[in-house]
Amino acid sequence: MFSSSSQLKFWTFSGNGELVRLRKEANHKYISSHVHKDRADQLFLTVEEERILCRHYEYVIKEFCGHFQPPMPSSVVGTSLHYFKRFYLHNSVMDYHPKYAMYTCVYMACKVEEFNVSITQFCNNISEMVCTREQGADTILNQELLLLQQLHYHLTIHNPYRPLEGLLIDIKTRCKEVTDGEKLRKGAEDFLDISFNSDVCLLFAPSQIALAAVLSSASRNSVNLDHYVYNTLLTSDEKENLEKTVEHVKRIKFNVKSIPQLDREEVKLIESKLKYCQNPENNPESEQYHTTSENCDEEEREDDKAHKRRRLSQDSLDESGIDDILGP
Repeated sequence: MFSSSSQLKFWTFSGNGELVRLRKEANHKYISSHVHKDRADQLFLTVEEERILCRHYEYVIKEFCGHFQPPMPSSVVGTSLHYFKRFYLHNSVMDYHPKYAMYTCVYMACKVEEFNVSITQFCNNISEMVCTREQGADTILNQELLLLQQLHYHLTIHNPYRPLEGLLIDIKTRCKEVTDGEKLRKGAEDFLDISFNSDVCLLFAPSQIALAAVLSSASRNSVNLDHYVYNTLLTSDEKENLEKTVEHVKRIKFNVKSIPQLDREEVKLIESKLKYCQNPENNPESEQYHTTSENCDEEEREDDKAHKRRRLSQDSLDESGIDDILGP
């Protein structure tokens, strides 16, 4: 239930202002920890540039999922975008490049939504122009724990697709003004698809987003659902709750309608600028990243060896203890 979910408690925010504040904090935190006092020519991305780049990769996620084989359920797409948006509320793209983080988000969503694909099968869908399949697999597996930590292990996502199905069934059953409720499906699904390029999934309940999608589709199909909404669907709500729901639906529709267009040339310029301020420790294309990974692997191997030595030593003590008790 969404009403008792971690999504509502921890990942549904009061408004766009709160999201802007969190993104500013992530940007400023990265800059303050990487700025060199003796360099006046340093380049860092602004909060606005980071947001443009994230929005670009939200489109890339949808494109990747749309071409995925075997075909990917819409729930995986929605969950992937939820994870991606959450991750970059508290992290800078200068610290973790979105072109790698996005694959980790999608792969994690596949697991959570029980769309069973192996890491090999998943990486077969990654274009060699982006990275090699081996590099993609290593990066995804290395970032999985980081993503889990940054999401605070809140992995269950309530997407608006299920509420949409419920609304369409209810319209077919109880709305006498609509003779063919199915004709509202295409417009509503298109609305949900576009909505993920806004922040409405971080601000409103899935049921409210689904209702906004149905009403948007109805408007496009010249269908009036006012009587159904006020006198059938929300008839049990108190006046205050009814007004609040209507206001939220209006805000959702406005947010989706107001999504700014992306300028491809601007995205390319930001990508170029990012090369000069990206954290090399988290960049799979840098030598420092591979050196750090090799050192970590070596430390893990040493830890494993030490653990085995302790186990052998303990086993030897246990055996000698038994011999002392049993005697010669």
